[in-house]
Amino acid sequence: MLEIGERPWGKYYVLADEPHYKLKRIEVNPGQKLSYQYHHKRQEQWTIIEGDATVVLDDKEINLKYGESIFIPLGARHRMMNLSDKPVVFIEVQTGTYFGEDDIVRIEDDYDRK
Repeated sequence: MLEIGERPWGKYYVLADEPHYKLKRIEVNPGQKLSYQYHHKRQEQWTIIEGDATVVLDDKEINLKYGESIFIPLGARHRMMNLSDKPVVFIEVQTGTYFGEDDIVRIEDDYDRK
């Protein structure tokens, strides 16, 4: 594990951090959701590996189950939500020109982060 990040909604594990991609395993606790956000320098591909997820992509809700994926284009507003009573775990592949946490532009956040 290259990095483990604790967040109010759960945690993430950085599995690979290379010049052209970053790979994470992300766990979202029951009833929690990530901030509604977008990025200037990266796009993402999410694949559900555990649980039932609800993704908001540019204001549209999409339900995903085990093995299903969604592409988050550069600049698209997005959010992962766990509306169930079991954990949601997904794999995130980031591609682009920069992968730092400071490329998160939060539109809405349940935990008052900026």
